[in-house]
Order: sequence, then structure tokens, then C-alpha cells
Amino acid sequence: MNDPVNRTMLLVDIEKFSDRDDVEQAFLRRMLYDVVDRTMERAGIDETLRLRADQGDSVMEFIDPNVPVPQVLRSVISELPAQLKAVNRMASSAAQMRLRTVVASGFIALDERGIWVGSDLNHACRLLDADLLRAALRERPGDVALCVSQSVHAGIVRHGHLGIPAEEFHEVTLASKNGPLPAWLLGPVPASGQAAAAPGAAGPAPTPVPDASGERPGPAGGTEAGPSGGGSASTSTPAPAPAPATQPPAGIHFTGGAPAFGGSLVMGNQHGVSGGRVDGDVVMGSVGGPPRPGRTPDGHAPGVDTPDQDAPSPDDRQTPGTGGAGPR
Repeated sequence: MNDPVNRTMLLVDIEKFSDRDDVEQAFLRRMLYDVVDRTMERAGIDETLRLRADQGDSVMEFIDPNVPVPQVLRSVISELPAQLKAVNRMASSAAQMRLRTVVASGFIALDERGIWVGSDLNHACRLLDADLLRAALRERPGDVALCVSQSVHAGIVRHGHLGIPAEEFHEVTLASKNGPLPAWLLGPVPASGQAAAAPGAAGPAPTPVPDASGERPGPAGGTEAGPSGGGSASTSTPAPAPAPATQPPAGIHFTGGAPAFGGSLVMGNQHGVSGGRVDGDVVMGSVGGPPRPGRTPDGHAPGVDTPDQDAPSPDDRQTPGTGGAGPR
């Protein structure tokens, strides 16, 4: 095997090539060669600056490293679709073709049998064969889908060179038999995602979500198996009504937080005293029953004289010799 050399790689593949008969396949191969050759010539890339590997329904161009990569990208983005459109407009519907393309870079080597080999080349071939790139071409009105490798995007695309719309490239992860492959797709990412599903394929049914009562909804239509276990009953069985909520007993209930009160909190009857001053005992409730120890039946402590209710007050007593007159 020869020593590896650095090359810019352009890979182009015909969509649905195997669906054509032998005559159509031979015509498509000739047209593919013509489209790629004219694209390279318009970009100023002479045949002496590139090597070609024929893969039947695809072609690989290994371009000399002296050719600027932006020059290759501009030709693939603008010139290749124009050349393909010119060919398709003159061909019948059975002879028209659509192309998947990949631009990558890396090291390749020529083995003893004249076959180009290398890990970077294998990586580019995985990108060309990825389901996401196939889905992107299916979902687009145009006839070309382009994907570039991570190294080409990091070194060229993201810098916004003239004729290379960096904002139109989207980062994707392509599934392959060797694991996920990072790449950048020109144009919108297909809705089918990385694994392009077959047309008409349906995913698993969604899991029913419980409603507010905690019950899972039944199957669509509301039917259930009859007594014998087969078929459906003539009427649907309604879902059981939710149990009524239990009402808490009367009173004040705290279910969380820190309660705060301003002023007085009164539970039951409220008693007040006018004036704010009380002389003697204050009795709340019934005044009947036996007297409390240490007090007389009238509520006073024993041995303490109480003033006579009928005796005059000191101010009402008359001073001798003054008669009934008050102070002069």
C-alpha cells in the first residue's frame, strides 16, 4: 500500500438507482459523469487535479490539496444543481436523477489492487449512505442534498467564505453501523429525524394518561368484552362516579402555614367591663354552689369587717353645732 495522501473528497450518489432497468442505469451513469465533469470544469478543477473512483451508482472524486476547499464547495452548492437541472429537463421522467453529495477531507491510500482505502474515506462513505441524508433528499423540492464532514465545517464553512452560506448549514448526528457520526447538512433537517421511518409506519400507541379522578381512560369507542370474552358489548359501561369529598367538622382548621391574628380571638361568649376597672371578685359562669374555702358566704374573707350598707358616708355626717348646713 502506498503512503497516505491528503485529499478533498467529493462523493456523489444517484437516488433509487437500483429501481431502474439496465438501459436506464447505463444512461444515468453517463449523465452522472457528464454532470460531475462539467461541475469541476466550471470550478477550474482540471482532470489533472483529481482522481476518480467508480462505484457503479456513485462516483468519488479525490481532489488535489492545492485546490482550495471553498472553491470545491462553491461548485457543489451552486454549479452542480444547475448542471443537473439542465440534464433532467432534457430527459424523460424515467431517466431523470437526483443526487446525494458529501464533501469531506482526510487521508487516503492506494492499496496493491488499486483500491482507495482509509478511515477518513470510510467516514465519508458512511455520511453518503446515512438515512438522514436520504430523507433530506426525499423531502426537498430540489434534486441535490449536500452534507459536509465535521472537519470541513470547522475549517471552512463556519467562517462564511464567499458563496458558502454558513447560516444554512445545520449540525446533525447521523446514525451508522459504526455509531453516531457528526456532520453538517445544508438546508433544513428532515422531519423524519435521524432514522428515516418507512412510509406508513406507525409508532406505538400512546400510554393513556390518568384523569383527575385517578382513573385511566378506557379504549376508544367505550366498548368492552361481553360475558363470553369475545366481541364487544352492545352498550358501554360508564366510568364509576368519584366518591364525594369528606367535609371537615365545623370549627377553625389550619392546613399549613403560620396563622396570625390582630386584636383578640374570642371562642364562645365575650364579657366586657365598662371603665376598665374592677373592684372585688369577677365571676365567669354560675354563681351558685358551695362557697370557696377561706371565704364567707357573702364572698368576703373571714375576720374582715365590711362597712354597713345603711351607714352614712363620712361626707354625709353632720358636724356638731353646725346644724344641717354644709361648710361655709
